[in-house]
Amino acid sequence: MDSHNLALLIPILVPISLFAMIFGIVHLHKKERMAMIERGMDPRAYKSQPAPFQYLKWAFLLMGAGLGLFLANILDHTLMANLNHTGDPDNPAIYFSLIAIFGGLGLYTSYRIEKKETIDKKDNRLEE
Repeated sequence: MDSHNLALLIPILVPISLFAMIFGIVHLHKKERMAMIERGMDPRAYKSQPAPFQYLKWAFLLMGAGLGLFLANILDHTLMANLNHTGDPDNPAIYFSLIAIFGGLGLYTSYRIEKKETIDKKDNRLEE
């Protein structure tokens, strides 16, 4: 299939794919709600559950990913430029791995802080 035929299919396939995706999401959401109702559960009660550490988790994830990207850029332009004299300036493996490592460390830090806070709250409740 040449690029001209493919260019003709894009305006047809993109709207169909978007409709199918939105329809699937709505259908699964309604199916989940019906299953909860059949089991005697209130779907509204699960929708309004608080997530107090959600912003902390996102903050640490994004800070970790940014730190990993910054460190990868520094390593790529200093250490790898000195080691790689052949001329390959791009090292995408460094960028992806350090973003994942530092993003994971950010999530782990968030988990430890959340765990510590919940333990402190339990201890405060037991003392009262």
